[in-house]
Amino acid sequence: MNKEKLDVNSTKSSLSGFAGLVEGLLRKFRTQMFMIFMAPISVLYVFCMGVSLSPGIFLFNWVSEITASSSAIVHSVALGLSMAAGFFLYGFTIIFIVPLVNKLLPLKVKPHRDSWFSISVLPWYYHNALHYLVRYTFLDFITPTPLNKLYFQMMGMKVGKGTMINTSNVSDPCLIELGDYVTIGGSATLVAHYGMKGMLIIDKLIIHDNVTIGMRACIFGDVVIGKNATVKPLDVVLPKSRIPEYNKEAEAALLAIKSGQMEHFKG
Repeated sequence: MNKEKLDVNSTKSSLSGFAGLVEGLLRKFRTQMFMIFMAPISVLYVFCMGVSLSPGIFLFNWVSEITASSSAIVHSVALGLSMAAGFFLYGFTIIFIVPLVNKLLPLKVKPHRDSWFSISVLPWYYHNALHYLVRYTFLDFITPTPLNKLYFQMMGMKVGKGTMINTSNVSDPCLIELGDYVTIGGSATLVAHYGMKGMLIIDKLIIHDNVTIGMRACIFGDVVIGKNATVKPLDVVLPKSRIPEYNKEAEAALLAIKSGQMEHFKG
């Protein structure tokens, strides 16, 4: 990871050849070039949503055909039910289609820091754009179930056995590692990136075994949480934080010391 001081306002690139030329244009014509780079995401959205909607459309057309001669009430109810079922068919399809497309893309997300207007951030944009398609259209309906755990694993998240993810507020799943028997509380936020002084910093978020993350807590990138630790509800764990492993014996010893000190003070 390049930790040298970056000039985020520079219109020049440190890359050579064609990549340097493209990145230079990206930094000089930021809005226009980003529109060009992001255009393929629309194509990916159309493909993923179109394929995922197909089973529901097939069901709707089939129900419409077989109930066409029925009364208006029966026909309307049948179509309504088929549309509702079609939505869930869409959801159960898209949680497999999006990870497949994400895996086939040649762009791979890696920990790094750079200007927001750099070629190196494009894999991050594409990975999260695909993930957000699922997150904002269906993921809440399967949270928490084994299906959301399966989806996150297919998107590249490392998830240990017995782990429960009771939130959909997740970004950068491919850079998040959860150990065994981790509990992520409701509406907690896990993000493996943060922005600072015109830079985008992407780094792993690692949560070890038996950790409990409280409801609506917020955990950023470049954070490591040791075994058996607890993050309280609404807590914010800032980048570069290292929460040590919770050791019951050490905690008991500390309490004994404090108790002895209190007794000495009383005496």
